Amino acid sequence: MQILIAIGIVLLLFILMYNFLVSRKNQVENIFASVDALLKKRYDLIPNLVASVKEYMKHEKDILEEITKLRSQALNPYISDEEKIDIDKKMSKLLNSILVTVENYPQLKANQNILHLQHTLNEIEEQISAARRAYNQAVTDYNNAIEMFPTNILAKYMGYKRKKVFEISENERENIDVKNLFNS
Repeated sequence: MQILIAIGIVLLLFILMYNFLVSRKNQVENIFASVDALLKKRYDLIPNLVASVKEYMKHEKDILEEITKLRSQALNPYISDEEKIDIDKKMSKLLNSILVTVENYPQLKANQNILHLQHTLNEIEEQISAARRAYNQAVTDYNNAIEMFPTNILAKYMGYKRKKVFEISENERENIDVKNLFNS
């Protein structure tokens, strides 16, 4: 009888750990899907922004082309989550460059279409930032669950791997050098 109780307790613990790990994994996937939807919303806004500023920004042609290229890559349904995170980092940097550039063109600053696009882009960036924070917390919880004893044993058996968080690169932590931006 005692052996059956011990087996029952071990089985119950196994089920609880299994369900805990699956819920953490699903939470990460769910929140990443939210981030992904916001990134798609941002990518859908980009053609309007590029078309609106293109005529004014002859000097920034390379930036506009790079944004268009990254957008195409980001919309590829076969890229990995890590590749999406990398593209997001690059896109954020380029979009910041464009917003700084717009400030230096009085015609653009006064254009209602540009003002609306800037406002919309700022809203989306704030939503992306909030979604990234939620994603990073879910990833941290997931990573903790798959690395802590005793769930790490089951996680290894289930093939769960550590996930990457959204983080900014060192050069993104620095202030944008506007003077240098326009001398290139």
